[in-house]
Amino acid sequence: MRKWLQKFEPKPAVEPAELTKELFASLMVMAWFVEAKDPYTGGHLWRVSEYARKLAAAGKLPPADVARIALGGFLHDLGKIAVSDQVLRKTGKLNDREYEEIKTHPEAGGRMLAGHPLANLVGAAVELHHERPDGKGYPHGLNSSMIPVDSVIVGICDAFDAMTSQRPYRKPMTKERACNIIAENLDSQFNRFWGELFIHEVQQGTFDTVLGHSQEGIPLHHCKSCGPVVVQRSDQQAGDFIYCPVCSREMRLHEMDSHAHAANCATAFTAKPTGKKGTAIDLEPKADRTLIRSMIERSVAALPPELLALKN
Repeated sequence: MRKWLQKFEPKPAVEPAELTKELFASLMVMAWFVEAKDPYTGGHLWRVSEYARKLAAAGKLPPADVARIALGGFLHDLGKIAVSDQVLRKTGKLNDREYEEIKTHPEAGGRMLAGHPLANLVGAAVELHHERPDGKGYPHGLNSSMIPVDSVIVGICDAFDAMTSQRPYRKPMTKERACNIIAENLDSQFNRFWGELFIHEVQQGTFDTVLGHSQEGIPLHHCKSCGPVVVQRSDQQAGDFIYCPVCSREMRLHEMDSHAHAANCATAFTAKPTGKKGTAIDLEPKADRTLIRSMIERSVAALPPELLALKN
């Protein structure tokens, strides 16, 4: 009990860079729990962040910009905390009223970050990732010249991941079909330069280790009973259990045989149903703090000290 109570005790002051990491961690853990509200989007934040990081690097942006955009990619859906579970978990297509509710999430995210010390680093990706070059985006209807590069890149990556991810009402598109849609909507929904570069990188296989994964080396698991994504955390190993967020089905992780490893080293585990159901405690979402910590360490290391100066 004493050890448990220690987490509530005041902590000594930390260095600015460490405080920045802690502030990022708090936002990213919050974003993780927001993602957990939707049983079909497991791994979406990590994938968008990785697509954005790789695309920004392919575009020869400075390392600090790449790091900032990757962080913004992970946090872009923070505002969905203001969207009802009923809408986020709906298994059919959204009606007009529900779509209007979903469209409030970028501005809600912006309001959440208002006054936050790190808003200057990730605010554009959070609030403006649904703006469009033709001025028909939301929430502000900005034209092409007004949209920051962070928002442009994250918007393309977000759309691609949405198209190539499974939904209860449709199967995932192939990456080729998703790229065709991006190509058909250059200059309207998507920035031409970054859209064409994204398509090029898809064709070069740059994103193959991201597509269909919840993080590096961990492929997506789907519930064979009802379909949602079942997330495997980075610290889980063979013999550990994961649970369907909808039907509560318990699955045990099994290491794949050496032949499967040789064919595809990313698919290290497969999930097999045990025939049991998880308890309420089993079904509680648990943030992957190991993943979050590694992402923060990599990104903060690339940011210059002046960007880490806390602002309010």
